[in-house]
Amino acid sequence: MILTLQILLVLLSLILGLSVLLHKGKGGGLSSLFGGGMQSNLSGSTVAEKNLDRLTVVTALLWLFALIALNLVL
Repeated sequence: MILTLQILLVLLSLILGLSVLLHKGKGGGLSSLFGGGMQSNLSGSTVAEKNLDRLTVVTALLWLFALIALNLVL
């Protein structure tokens, strides 16, 4: 049981990290400070971005539940 939860936690951590890195930058950040943020924000949220948002939220919730379950088992 403990090993299963640990493996699940590691896999969910990897998926969560990748899904966060796949997100499109929303803020100006450091690149806009030096003139790199000249892109237009006219394009709205696409279906792919909404699905990526949902995947990230679901993965984060599953990660949280796996973490809590692992702590309760130990």
